[in-house]
Amino acid sequence: MAQSITADRISYEYDTDMGKVLAVKGVSFSVAPSEFLCVLGPSGCGKTTILNMLAGFLSPTEGEILIDGHAVKGQGQDRGVVFQDFAQLFPWRTARRNVEFGLEMRGVVEKERRQTALEFLRLVKLEKFADIYPHQLSGGMQQRVAIARALAYNPGVLLMDEPFAALDAMTREEMQKQLTEIWQETEKTIVYITHNVAEAVYLADQVLVLAAHPGTVKALMRLDLPRPRDPLSLEFVEMQRRVLGQITH
Repeated sequence: MAQSITADRISYEYDTDMGKVLAVKGVSFSVAPSEFLCVLGPSGCGKTTILNMLAGFLSPTEGEILIDGHAVKGQGQDRGVVFQDFAQLFPWRTARRNVEFGLEMRGVVEKERRQTALEFLRLVKLEKFADIYPHQLSGGMQQRVAIARALAYNPGVLLMDEPFAALDAMTREEMQKQLTEIWQETEKTIVYITHNVAEAVYLADQVLVLAAHPGTVKALMRLDLPRPRDPLSLEFVEMQRRVLGQITH
C-alpha cells in the first residue's frame, strides 16, 4: 500500500573542518498516499540531504519525518531508493539477480524471488534482458533495472535522486514517460529530486521549490494538469513559466 509522508520543520547540520554548516532549515511538506512530489531547486539547496533524511540515511538535526504517521528512525523496507549513479547495480549480478536482491535479504525463497523479479522486469519492459549483466545494458536500461529492484520488495514510498540526470535528452524523455506509467500502475508515493523545471512539471502532482544556503521552502505548488501531459501544450508551458518564476524571484 502507498504511504503518506510528513516532514515537520526538518533541519540538518553537517559537521565540517570549518565547523557546523546548516544545509536544510525548517522545511515542512506533506505527500498523500500515491502522490508524486518533485523537489526542485539549484545545486546546493539541500535536495539530496532531504531525500537522505526521508530514506533514513541521515537523521534531522531538528524536526521530524513521519511515514504513515510513524516517525522515521532509520532505514526501512517501507522505502525504496533509486540513485543517479549507474554503479548502484551489482556488476556481478544479472538484471534479474539485481532485482531479486531485496527479496533475498528478506529470506524469500528462490522460486518466489525469481517470479517476482521477472514480474517487475516486465513492468519496466526488460524481461528479455533478465540474464544480461549491467555492463551490457544502456544507461536508461540500467536505471529501469534499479527502479524494478526498488519496487520488487513492495515499499510504500519510492525515493528517487535525479535518476535520469546522466541520460541523453531523448532517453530521459522516454524514461519520464515510462516512470509515469509505472507510477500509475503501482500507485506508489514518489518523492523525486530534480533541478529540471520541465521534468518536474511533466511528472509531479506537487512541486516543492527550495531556496539555497541553507535550503528553505520557497514555494509548494500543486500542478493540476491532466495526464498524459503534453510538453508542447500552452497549459504545460504556462505551468513551467510559473514554476520557473518561483525559482528566479
